[in-house]
Amino acid sequence: MNFALFLFLLLALTGAVWALDVAVLRRRRPTDARQPWWVEYSVSFFPVILAVFILRSFIVEPFKIPSGSMVPTLLIGDFILVNKFTYGIRLPVINRKIVTLNTPQRGDVMVFRYPPDRSLDYIKRVVGLPGDRIEYRGKRLTINGAPVPVRQIGDYLSRERMQYSNRFVERFGLTEHEILTDADSPGMPPFARAFPYAANCNYNSEGLSCVVPPNHYFMMGDNRDNSSDSRVWGFVPDENIVGKAFFIWLNLNELGRFGSFR
Repeated sequence: MNFALFLFLLLALTGAVWALDVAVLRRRRPTDARQPWWVEYSVSFFPVILAVFILRSFIVEPFKIPSGSMVPTLLIGDFILVNKFTYGIRLPVINRKIVTLNTPQRGDVMVFRYPPDRSLDYIKRVVGLPGDRIEYRGKRLTINGAPVPVRQIGDYLSRERMQYSNRFVERFGLTEHEILTDADSPGMPPFARAFPYAANCNYNSEGLSCVVPPNHYFMMGDNRDNSSDSRVWGFVPDENIVGKAFFIWLNLNELGRFGSFR
């Protein structure tokens, strides 16, 4: 279900009733007469729905993490907030950008419409910017010919799968984040879909090399061997961007994770 569309239709309906009441119905009612129930409910809920619509469409939107592809940064069950305006102002429902502000940077954790099915929202980390040459071979990332700095730290125990993974700190410029790899997993997902600009990529048994096309981004999960990402389904176009994730506000299984997202 497209919640943004549902909210817009509900706003339009209650707003139309509110406007009709102000312009016509209120003048025709006797002074002591009550509003019809459908008018009363619409007039009461319209400002609430309007506030929620503006907040969710242009300022901040909540999401829940459904999978482990971003472990250890984000865990299953994390409720996060996404900044809707940091990359520009977009019209709700159709998601068309009308004002350009900042552009995504390497290392940003970004929510976007899943390219093969735009009705789904995905969350991954921005790895490649337009024009970048991305190589991922032997479980190591290279950008424009320069290996991305990593250092290994203690192993990570997955509570969902009850197994240990190798844990590294990866650095993009001045920002750092943790990633996981599994020693027993192959360096690449088992298959890749056909996707736009697939000719920009070269695959082999060790990994892949891709040149990111204009106005597109290469996304990867921090749980590198357990993530379906741009290695599998290709690049994310700018028009699919939803916003930048920036805050964990709830996890019912781990209340201490409040505000822990960097």
